[in-house]
Parts: sequence; structure tokens; C-alpha cells
Amino acid sequence: MENKIILTGDRPTGRLHIGHFFGSLANRVKLQDEYETYIEIADVQALTDNFNNPDKVRKNVREIVLDYLSVGIDPNKATIFIQSMIPEIAELTVFYSNLVTIARLERNPTVKTEIAQKKELFGESVTYGFLGYPVSQAADITAFHASIIPVGEDQLPLIEQCREIVRKFNSIYGEVLVEPEAVLSKSKRIKGLDGNEKMGKSLGNAIYLSDSEEEITKKVMSAVTDPNRIKKTDLGNPDICMVAYYHNLFTGKEEYEKVCEECRKGERGCVACKKELANNIIEFLRPMREKRAYYEARPEEVDKIIIQGTEKARSKAKQTMEDVKKAMKLDYFN
Repeated sequence: MENKIILTGDRPTGRLHIGHFFGSLANRVKLQDEYETYIEIADVQALTDNFNNPDKVRKNVREIVLDYLSVGIDPNKATIFIQSMIPEIAELTVFYSNLVTIARLERNPTVKTEIAQKKELFGESVTYGFLGYPVSQAADITAFHASIIPVGEDQLPLIEQCREIVRKFNSIYGEVLVEPEAVLSKSKRIKGLDGNEKMGKSLGNAIYLSDSEEEITKKVMSAVTDPNRIKKTDLGNPDICMVAYYHNLFTGKEEYEKVCEECRKGERGCVACKKELANNIIEFLRPMREKRAYYEARPEEVDKIIIQGTEKARSKAKQTMEDVKKAMKLDYFN
């Protein structure tokens, strides 16, 4: 795996939450010490289903960068860049669009699922941009010769589509592009405060990395607990309690086992249990909030990180584009 390049990133549609931290961010902090890492703020892809709300996308670009820096992404180790500021990605997307059929895009399981979820937005008429975002994603990956793509299981069909595009391009034009490998995240998806299997920006069930102490406490106090437990002495079932679920994330193993035992014996009140959990989460996130506050007070430093990262990323993408155009006989006057 020596000298491998990793590409990962997020759509700027909202601040990042603890689900993102346990699902990907903590792993990125580790990987940046081991591999050449590119982290993309995918604003173009965010516009595929937020085309009518560009202010939302623009605002959250900076919010996400602040979240990255707060968790320990080091701009001296990882390259943070904005997708729309790399025109070579858009150019590659156009070239790749000739290598994949509409029928193949419509069969992509991830695309099919997301189209169904966006029924209210699109109705019966899905936009070209949304249907084709796997092609754009293939351009993201190949522009930087990324060979390792950390993903969740639901994203595997997108990486396979990219691999198909790479193989077809190379079979026609020669061995120019790197075929990426998907690396499944070992972290499981974090449930929402309401018990939903997914903690989501749009579901109102998330604790954000940038939440204040007051916001964290308020959210934890509203978390779903065992509905059959009315008073402290009632025997509880921590297996169906979101407070116990989060204690498992933010409390040591011995303390978590104690929480569950006291709950089952009717020796632990839900209010006290929630307050203890809120304090644990607050302390866990405190270093992140402090680091975020540092960068919030220095917007010019954040701008510099984004600009320099994007310049470095574009330099890499330009070289890829030169190789692609040469292979496609489009290098006129060279």
C-alpha cells in the first residue's frame, strides 16, 4: 500500500455530526499519517439536489472545513480542496459521459435508492446531473490517481461504476487511469437520538461536532429511552434505550456496563443518566470545539488553507488531464 493515494470528502449540505466522526473523520485523521490524502468538498455534487438553494451549499463549505480542522485533519498532511474550483474534474466528467449508458446509471443500486428518496424533489423527472453524479464521482477519483477510496457499504456500487469507466477508458485509449479500490469502513453507522438507524442532517436527530454545551444537553435530554420505564425503580432495558447506546460510545467499558446493570435493576434514573451522558459528550467534544473556535477567529487562515489545498489539487488534476488528452488525441499543437 506504499505511496497510495486516498480520496475522500463530503457534500457541503450541513455541519458534520458525531455520526460523521465515528463513521469517517476519525479514520481520516489516522490515514493522513499513512497515505497521500485528498479531501474534497463536493459542492458540485451537492448542487445536484440543492440546485435551488445555492446559498446553503456556499455557507456550508466553510462550516465543513472548520469541522475538518477541529477533529485534527492537518492541512500540512492532507489536501483540502473545493470541487468546483478544479475545472479538470468537470472536463473529465464530460469525457467519461461517453463511456457509460443511461441504462447502466439507472441500474446503479445507490442511484436508484437516492432517486426514490428524492421523489418529492424530482417527482417523475430526475435531472441529468443527479442521474450522472456517479460519472462526476469517477472524475473526482481519477483526477488525482486515487487508488484507495474509504466508503460505507452503500457506496460500493458507485466505486464499481468508477472501476468500469476506468477499465473502458484504458481499453480504448491505453493505460492512463488508475483503477481504484474501495476500502470498507470498519465503523458502523451511528443511530440518531430518536432511535432512527441513521443520524442525519435532515432528520433532526444529530449531535453536531460544533454544538454548544447547552445544545448538547438539550438534545441528550430529549433522547429516546425505554418507553416502559416510568419511574426510577422500574426495571429497564438498556438494549432499546438510546441513552445507553450513546454511553457505549462516550463512556468507558466498565462505566457502560455499570450503567446497563443499574438500569436493569431499577437503580438508575433516566434523568440522571442523561445528564451524565451529556457531560461525557461535552468533555469528548470540548477539544474539537476549542480548536474550531481558534479557526473561527482566524478566517484568513482558513481561506489560506482552502486556497493552497485547491491549488495543489488542481496541479495534480492538470497533469492527469494532460495525460488523458494526449491519450485521446486531443493534445493539439503540442
